[in-house]
Amino acid sequence: MQKNTKLLRYVFITFALFATMFSYYIWQITKTPNYQVDEKKGFALLIPQGANFETVWDSLSRNKIVKDELSFKFLAKLLKYKDNVREGRYVIKANMGNYELIKKLRSGNQDAVKLTFNNIRLQKDLIHKIGNKFEFDSTALIKVLEDTATAHKYGFTNETFMCMFLPNTYEVFWNTTPDKLLGTMKTWYDKFWTDERKRKAAAIGLDPIKAQIMASIVEAETKKADEKPRVAGVYMNRLKINMPLGADPTVIFALQDFTIKRVTKAQLQFNSPYNTYKVIGLPPGPINLPDLASIDAVLNYEKHDYMYFCAKEDFSGYHNFAVTYPDHLNNAKIYQEALNKLKIMK
Repeated sequence: MQKNTKLLRYVFITFALFATMFSYYIWQITKTPNYQVDEKKGFALLIPQGANFETVWDSLSRNKIVKDELSFKFLAKLLKYKDNVREGRYVIKANMGNYELIKKLRSGNQDAVKLTFNNIRLQKDLIHKIGNKFEFDSTALIKVLEDTATAHKYGFTNETFMCMFLPNTYEVFWNTTPDKLLGTMKTWYDKFWTDERKRKAAAIGLDPIKAQIMASIVEAETKKADEKPRVAGVYMNRLKINMPLGADPTVIFALQDFTIKRVTKAQLQFNSPYNTYKVIGLPPGPINLPDLASIDAVLNYEKHDYMYFCAKEDFSGYHNFAVTYPDHLNNAKIYQEALNKLKIMK
C-alpha cells in the first residue's frame, strides 16, 4: 500500500512537472516577444494580393524579423494561418508574441498608412508625395488623375481636379486602389465643404472650387495665418471691380519656374490663363493646394478698402497695405530702401 502511494506521488509530481514545462513552452512560443524590430517604428509587413504563406515567410526571413523561426512556423500551422493569408499592411511591434501577430495576420486587421498632403503645387508633386506608400504604382495613379472622365465624375475639370486633395493627414489602407483613394479624398472633401461653408462661399460670389483657387493665391502670398483674411480681402476687392488680380505667384506658376524670387516686367507679359496680370478674374485652377486655414480666410475675408500690399521693411513676413496706388508705391519704396541697406550690410 505504501509503495502504491509513493508511486502515485511520483507519477503526480512527474505529471505536474511535465504540465508546468509544457505550459511554460506554450507560453513561450505564444506570448514571448519574438521579433527583431525597431522599438518605436516597428516593421511594416506588406502582403500583396494573391500572396501565400511562403511569400509572407520570405519577407520575414529576408528582413531577419523572426528570432525563433520554429515556434513561429509551428504556431502558424496550429492556427491554420497558412490557409488564411490576408493581403494588407501589418505593423509588427517589438513586444509582440507569435500568437498576437499570427492572430492579427489571420484576421486581416491591417494597419492604415498615414498620408499627409502639404506644400504641393503640381500634380507631379502630389504623385511624388504619395510615392510608393501603396500597393499600386505611380503609373496607375497618373492614369486616373489625368483622365478627364474621372475628373468629371467627381465634379471637377482637369485644371481643378487637384482641389479635391485637401491638405491634411489621412489614414488609408495600403492595398487600396487609385479609384478607392479618390473616393476617400472626395468623402473628406465633402465633409470639409459643409453647408455653412458653401453658404459663405455663395454669399461672396464664389463656389467651393473658386474659393479654393482664391485661397491658393492667398497661400502663396503669405504664410502668416493672422494676415491671410486681410490679403484675401485685397483680392476680393479687386475681383469685385474686375481689376486684374495681379498676383506674382500666378505668373510664377504659369512659368513653372519656382526658383523665381522677384517677377520681372518681361515675365509679366507671359501669355497664360494663369497670368493674372493679363487675364481678368481667377485662373482656371489652383496654383497650389492651400491649407484649410487659407480656405477659411477667403470665406471669412476681412472687409476693408485696401487694394494693394507689399512686403514690410522689417522682413517679418508681414505686409504693408494701401488703399491708393501712390501709397502703395511709397510702401514699395520703403521696402526697397530697406532691402538695399541690407545688401550693403552683407
